[in-house]
Parts: sequence; structure tokens; C-alpha cells
Amino acid sequence: MSLINASVDSAIAIAERRRNKLGSSVYSGRSSVVLERGFMALKTSNWIIVASGFVEPVLYLLAFGFGIGQLVGAVSGSNGQQISYAAFIAPALLATSAMNGAIYDSTWNVFFKMHFAKLYQTMLSTSLGPLDVAIGEISWALLRGLVYSLGFMTVMAALGLITSWWAILAIPGAVLIAFGFASVGMGITSYLKNLHQMNWINFFMLPMFLFSGTFYPLSIYPDWLQAFIQAWPLWHAIQLERAFMLGNLSPEIFGHILYFVAMIVLGLVFTTKRLTALFMR
Repeated sequence: MSLINASVDSAIAIAERRRNKLGSSVYSGRSSVVLERGFMALKTSNWIIVASGFVEPVLYLLAFGFGIGQLVGAVSGSNGQQISYAAFIAPALLATSAMNGAIYDSTWNVFFKMHFAKLYQTMLSTSLGPLDVAIGEISWALLRGLVYSLGFMTVMAALGLITSWWAILAIPGAVLIAFGFASVGMGITSYLKNLHQMNWINFFMLPMFLFSGTFYPLSIYPDWLQAFIQAWPLWHAIQLERAFMLGNLSPEIFGHILYFVAMIVLGLVFTTKRLTALFMR
């Protein structure tokens, strides 16, 4: 009982400090407890489901990079250098791994908590605000994306596919990518009402994965289609990770980074407003 009382007193003290401050109606400064709840729930999760988002890109790397790659041979990088086909697609699959980790947690897990477990209604009946929930859930999705990316980088290193010291920047790059996808993914999920609508997520993710320059350069497409693909977030993610992994740094990198910064800001604002409209009436 003393532990419960201490937790309540702590929550009240935090709420008192936040009173009359900017954003106090949507943020209590306790998003960490949402993240803590994610760690506790992980203990009862099916590890196969958790691992699936990491295994898929690895299988693609082995099958395409070292299978079809034997038929393709060397390809030209963005600055004209000759690299193996596996080294060409590996950064794209790293970006995909970060996207998968973030999307799975910010969509399917959020959908279950919202419509079946009714978890957010419970959270928002406490001192937590919508922004606390959004930051906590998105941070958890970000961590999953980071873990997938670290695991994939380890596989790449073991296969000898890391050829530049700039590749170390691919890790914070993957975190940025995961943050962007998680922020937008949670907001979109808040509008989906049933499991059939949730399948729309895969409907959009699959063509984005196949046509964003993952397995071949964008130059093979007609100009009008190239312009369309360049608006997709995964294309920006792949270009960012490919630049870091191959050491081809250019001013264009800042454009890709700003794209994801905009995704994060807009996603957080959108998700907070949506949770407020749903559960704070």
C-alpha cells in the first residue's frame, strides 16, 4: 500500500509542477511510465512475432544479395564506384528493418490497445495526457526499430558489407527513420476501425518496399514515376542509409533528414490531437 501511495504522491507532485505551464492540458511529463509498461508487457510477448520484423530483411539480403547477386555481379554506386549487389541492397534493407520495427509497434500494437484492451482510455483517466501516451508509445516503437537495425548491422558486419567508417552514422539514421514512421503510423492507426482496414497498411507498405529503390536504381523508371516515388518516406530512408553505408556524403542528406524531422513533428501533433479528440471529450 505504501508503494501505491508513493506513486500517487509522485504523480500529484508532477501534475502540480506542470500546472499552468504550456501544454499542461496534454502533457504531464510522465511519458516514461508508458515506456515502462512496454518493457513489462514484452516479458509475456511471443518472441517469434517480435523477431519477425528483423528476420524478414535478413532473408531478403541472403536470397537477393548473395543469390541473385551472383547473377547480377557488380553495380555502380551513386558516385560511380563499383560495389557488390549485396552491398547495394543492404542499406535499403537496413532502412526497411527500421521501418518494420516502428510500423509494427505503432500500428498493430496500438490498434489492439485502442480497440480491444481499451488501454488508452485507462491511461488518460489518470494524470497522463495525450502527448504522454503518444511520446511513450512512439518511443517504444522507436526502440524496436533501433534493435532491429542494430541486429541487421551486426549481420552486415559479419558478411563483410560495411565498407566505410561513415557507416556508424547509419544507426542514428535508423533511429530517425523509425521515429518518423512511428509518429505517423500511430496517428493513422487512430482512424482505423477494424482488422480489415488494418490490412491497408500492408497494401501501402509492400509497393513502397518494392519500388523505392530497394533492389534497383530509381533511374530505370520513367520520369513521372520517379517523381512520385521520391515523395515516399522509404525512398528518403533508403537514400539516407545508402549514403551513410557507402560513405557517399552530400548536401542531399540534409534534405532526407529534414523530411523525417517534418514527419516526426507533424506525426506527434497529429497523434496528440487525435487522441485528445477520441478520449478527452
